[in-house]
Amino acid sequence: MDARLAFYGNPVGARFLRSLASAGKVVTDSPLPAAVQELVKIRASQINGCGACTDMHTKDAAHAGESPTRLHLVAVWREATVFTEAERAALELTEQGTRIADAAGGVTDEAWARAARHFDEEQLAALVSLIAVINAYNRVNVLTRQPAGDYRPGQWG
Repeated sequence: MDARLAFYGNPVGARFLRSLASAGKVVTDSPLPAAVQELVKIRASQINGCGACTDMHTKDAAHAGESPTRLHLVAVWREATVFTEAERAALELTEQGTRIADAAGGVTDEAWARAARHFDEEQLAALVSLIAVINAYNRVNVLTRQPAGDYRPGQWG
């Protein structure tokens, strides 16, 4: 599969992605646990059908030491016993925040309360920001049909 647009090499696309990367760096440098960050990026990318991001974040997570079992079970986290309650709350918020258009109520108060039990306000701000950033990356990659499969951990910095 070939990309529809060389978005990453386009002047406007490249400027936009640099800005998005700066926003992502704020989250990376936040107190939100790194494992939670990767799980959130993987789950949102799965929901959005973003092969390039799913490829990248599963490989980055594995490279950082995440277990194959947990990586294989992200899509079915509700039925899996390998995630902490905090990770489950983050995954639930990710799903609801990613599927806003699918539910008239958006993110439920219950999902927010579960996340707030496990994360302080700074971590919650980082979690919300991360969900927004990964959804933006997913949309760029899906719209431009970026291919997946050849990503190498650390390739994008």
